[in-house]
Amino acid sequence: MGKISPQSIKYIITATFEADGVVEKPDVIGAIFGQTEGLLGEDLELRELQKAGKIGRIDVTLEIDESKTKGTVEIPTSIDRAETALIAAAIETIDRIGPCDATFKVINIEDVRSSKRKYIVERAKKLLEKFSSEGIKLKEIEQELMKHVKASKVIEYGKELLPAGPAIDSSNEIIIVEGRADVVNLLKAGIKNVIGMNGTVVPATIKRLSNQKQTTLFVDGDRGGILIALDAIRNAKIDFIARAPDGKEVEELTEKEIYASLRNKISSEEFLKRYVKKGKRR
Repeated sequence: MGKISPQSIKYIITATFEADGVVEKPDVIGAIFGQTEGLLGEDLELRELQKAGKIGRIDVTLEIDESKTKGTVEIPTSIDRAETALIAAAIETIDRIGPCDATFKVINIEDVRSSKRKYIVERAKKLLEKFSSEGIKLKEIEQELMKHVKASKVIEYGKELLPAGPAIDSSNEIIIVEGRADVVNLLKAGIKNVIGMNGTVVPATIKRLSNQKQTTLFVDGDRGGILIALDAIRNAKIDFIARAPDGKEVEELTEKEIYASLRNKISSEEFLKRYVKKGKRR
């Protein structure tokens, strides 16, 4: 059987089962592989996933109570959340273990990485409390650590693999920035509906999104930011423009400066009046 390293585990599916008779661990494992076969297509065949190291060893614990067998199954996976949920749902369709009628019920899908993040934050607080001689407040430590946790949620979006926040699809409004560093800084501030252009040219993915959602372009507070905004307005449907304070870049702004800049956004029409019609440059 294929192996999955503890470092690569993303999720653990936990399910309980009950069989109307006496069964053993190999019977349970055989039922899981056998009765889910063909349900989800070749890409999610459990045997193939295990050979490829995308699911780990299936752990079964059971106890026999009179003429029934009850137990728990744990399946570690390194595939994504949606695929893990599909496998969990398939497991609940199993209705026999060996010769016995049986039922399976998924009771949890644990995000192992989330648990690790929580442990890291709590452990870091304790270590800093123990070794810091500067009297840093624990609340400040936690806030700083959580900023780094939020920043780890950058995803790759669209055919251009643009850096984006996890809410880019679900939000009706999006904030467009220039690059990955800008995306990371907005995520640290708790803004998840952000996407980066990966340069100064508007990618096709952002053009498509701009026709579906309300858009705010957030640019640096220099002449380069103005030029990027003017080009974006010509090539995509940009509703609002927000600028960093004069001389500052989006990636270096504090949380307070980010929100202040977004509050002071102006419509694209007003932006064009200021920087094209009157020829202003800042």
